Amino acid sequence: TIFTCADDFSSMMTCIYDAWGSGLGHRNIRLMTEPLYETELFCSYRHVEADEEKTGKVIRSIQCKISYEVFKMVFRASLSFKEDKLDCIYRFLLLAFHHGPSVTGRLQEPAVAGLFEIERKVLNEAHLFREFIRFSSVQNGTLVSHIEPKCNVLPLLAENFSDRMPSENWMIIDDTRKSAVIHPADSSYYMTLLTPEEFLTLRHTEIRDEYSALWTSFFRAV
Repeated sequence: TIFTCADDFSSMMTCIYDAWGSGLGHRNIRLMTEPLYETELFCSYRHVEADEEKTGKVIRSIQCKISYEVFKMVFRASLSFKEDKLDCIYRFLLLAFHHGPSVTGRLQEPAVAGLFEIERKVLNEAHLFREFIRFSSVQNGTLVSHIEPKCNVLPLLAENFSDRMPSENWMIIDDTRKSAVIHPADSSYYMTLLTPEEFLTLRHTEIRDEYSALWTSFFRAV
């Protein structure tokens, strides 16, 4: 039986909750994020919708029964673009709830090594964008940057640039996922999905930055 859900953190935590409590046996289930490009013969599929209460239960269980560090690892792994990330997270948590915080040292376990590898790729891409992202000023003085990452690194970038530029109006737009993190000056940032109209408007906003072409060439060369 394959449990499927949308590719967002709340849906994934709900999917883990439902799969764990299904009673089908851990060896008889698999977890996948949508969209599904191919279905398999002899498998049944169960779609899971995000549930705030179930999400909260999973998060509290990870933080209290294992550790907050393991929760951060799971969250970062959930940002990956890999199709099997959710099942990797599930297999990792099976071991984590059994061994507790010491699970992070059990790198000989394929489930642990697999999660570390997924998390590492997310962190590496986030680090790349932290170092090389460039903002351009639009007509109203807001700083805007467009990125096209493989992983959903916006949540990791948001906190970093909020600390780095607390008194600026800025926006980072993920063109791949049509989402954005928006930071009003001297306020907290927030994340949002863009409507097709909003994305089209922001995509074609005129940018006044004489170094944009030079910086793009440098980024590609690096």
